[in-house]
Amino acid sequence: MITTFRKSAFACALMLSCVGFGAATLHAEDEDGDIRAERSTTQLPSVGKVVFTPQAERGEIVSLRDTPSVPQTGQRTHFEGLLPYRPGSSGNTDGALQSHTQSPMLQTPSPNSTFLGVGQGMSGFLVNSIPPDTVGAVGRTQYVQVVNSSFAVFNKAGTKLLGPTTTKTLFSTLSGGCKTNNDGDGVVVYDKLADRWVISQFSVSSTPYSQCVAVSKTSDATGGWWVYAFSYGNNTFTDYPKMGTWPDGYYVTFNDFNAAGTSFLGSKVCAYDRAKMLSGAAATQQCVDMGSNYGGVLPSDADGVNPPPNGAPNYLAMWDTNSLDLWKFHVDWTNTANTSLTGPVNLPVAAFSYACDSNDSNDGTCIPQKSSTIKLDSLSDRLMYRLAYYNFGDHESLTVSHSVRVGATAASQTGVRWYELRDPNGTPTVQQQSTYSPDTTLYRWMPSLAMDTSGNMALGYSTSSGSAFPSIAYTGRLATDTPNTMQSEVQMQAGAGSQTGNGNTRWGDYSGMTLDPADGCTFWYTTEYLTTSGSFNWSTRVGNFTFPSCAPISTYAIGGDVSGLGAASGLV
Repeated sequence: MITTFRKSAFACALMLSCVGFGAATLHAEDEDGDIRAERSTTQLPSVGKVVFTPQAERGEIVSLRDTPSVPQTGQRTHFEGLLPYRPGSSGNTDGALQSHTQSPMLQTPSPNSTFLGVGQGMSGFLVNSIPPDTVGAVGRTQYVQVVNSSFAVFNKAGTKLLGPTTTKTLFSTLSGGCKTNNDGDGVVVYDKLADRWVISQFSVSSTPYSQCVAVSKTSDATGGWWVYAFSYGNNTFTDYPKMGTWPDGYYVTFNDFNAAGTSFLGSKVCAYDRAKMLSGAAATQQCVDMGSNYGGVLPSDADGVNPPPNGAPNYLAMWDTNSLDLWKFHVDWTNTANTSLTGPVNLPVAAFSYACDSNDSNDGTCIPQKSSTIKLDSLSDRLMYRLAYYNFGDHESLTVSHSVRVGATAASQTGVRWYELRDPNGTPTVQQQSTYSPDTTLYRWMPSLAMDTSGNMALGYSTSSGSAFPSIAYTGRLATDTPNTMQSEVQMQAGAGSQTGNGNTRWGDYSGMTLDPADGCTFWYTTEYLTTSGSFNWSTRVGNFTFPSCAPISTYAIGGDVSGLGAASGLV
């Protein structure tokens, strides 16, 4: 049974305000001068203290296309770190449910194209883990997909350029856990401000627990990479890492557990020195242990044409009882005493209950499947990746989503709650919000949300029911549509099987909706499905679509210090 959070213990301990950003600030403590470039030991930060530490290791892959893939063997179901649900977050009637009888419902565009991703059916790949942790990112000419502990590189027509390759192949020039372990929970992001790829996965099957981070040398993901290992000691298992790109750093959040994985310790947020990592130089990280009152926190990931304003902090968010919590994390790489974590501000939202709030074990597992008694995990205890950021010049927006229960009764199916927040660095507000469930049959969960340069949105997710196999769908909205509404649902890929096998409830644990930086208009989505019922036999699909009214971009801005050259701007 999952216990609930102890209300405000962390906030009181740190003397932080729960109602606004204008309260106390956490400051870093300067540490001894010289940075050790190769190996070091990172101590677990105490709650609220900003800790400045060097990398544990760094290295280089000269050419990934010429590096043999390190094989992976065996099958395993990956650890699931359940988070405590917030008090009062169940039994609520949804206060933002979009009426499925809305008529006429505007028509979301069909896919431009779809293609098979890494998984069952791809030559050279054997499914050896559950769940796939499917995520992807799109660059100017390529698409990179990561599925737990493997990845592949495609061109935009869907032709495979590299892979499938085990993720630990990227770290084969290091020593220790990043080289020998292939533990997954992988994430890929495209640093649009520098035209670089960033791939990361954790190393947790041996100690010290580490995060393995690779940064491409160019926009070609098949070429050279700079690789790093950051250590978190032997006592804290850093689960579910999620990354966002920002002009001054690569920001990552973790859900911390004890070494046995039996006790949740709270969220941690870290920033890696982006400017150093872009050139392969010795890099450092600055981390804050946020305490056990907060879990499932996401960092913001910059999208769109305009970078965040100079000096803007990275924004962090999590869902709370009928509300969202928002923080600002400002990192100073020159004077670490100026680094600060401020917040949270609590933003009330329309009432909701987390998905599957009435199941017997209270673990978020209730999604039915056709011809199977196995119920799937909604992962409703956290916001779903990504917390996407957009600077439109006259306003700044954040978008995010999560899985909720639909309706007032315990028998209701699950739907997707989505939000647009504005003015995160001033007085944050909820610009719009809604729960999407356009019928009374399908369960919808595992969402991912993005926005294009015209302010249109795309929302991807999984669907399933007792009479329908798990499938892939999406919806969207134009900036000019009625606020708080999405358009019709489009099925991107019909499933043809259900997940079976004793205890195989895991699905996800996340999916990926991303925006194409080449035109600022095309949405790319990836997640899992099955072509036949079974166990350890998932497939994935990659698809893209565009709203015809979106005006493609012709210029873009480069932000931050790229290889020491400073800020610049240029043409696509």
